[in-house]
Amino acid sequence: METSYRLFSGAAAAAGALFAPAAPLVLCAALFIGADFATGTAADRARCRRAGRRWYFESRKARRTVVKAATVIAAIALAWLLDSCILARTTPCLAKCFAGFACGVELWSFLENCTQLSDAPFFRLLQRYVRHRIDREFGADDERGDSPR
Repeated sequence: METSYRLFSGAAAAAGALFAPAAPLVLCAALFIGADFATGTAADRARCRRAGRRWYFESRKARRTVVKAATVIAAIALAWLLDSCILARTTPCLAKCFAGFACGVELWSFLENCTQLSDAPFFRLLQRYVRHRIDREFGADDERGDSPR
C-alpha cells in the first residue's frame, strides 16, 4: 500500500511540475468562464422576470459549463504539451493562442449577458468596439474580397 501511495504521489507531483507553467493560462480561462456563467445565470433570471415566468436554476446548464471548462482546461494542457515537449525548439505559443481564443469567446458572451442585464448604452458601445476591433485585426481579407462568405 505504501509503495502504491509513493508511486501515485510521485506521478501527481511530476504532472504538477510539468503543467505548472500553464497554470496562469488555466486560471485566466477559468475566471472568464466563471464570469460568463455568473452573468449568464443573472441574464437568464432577468429574462424570465421580464417575461413573467418563474425562474429556477437548471443543473443541465451548469453541467454544460463544467464540461466546457473541463474541455478548455484539457485543450490548454494539451497545447502546452505541444509547446513545451514537441515544438520546444520553436516559439509557437499554441497554449497562449488557444487560451486567448477561449477567453475572447467568453468575453463576448459576457458582454452579451451584460447587455441583456442592463440596457445601459455602455455595454452596447463596448460590444460594438470589440466587434470593430476583431474585424480590424482579423478581417483584413474582407476588405479585399478574399473572404469566402
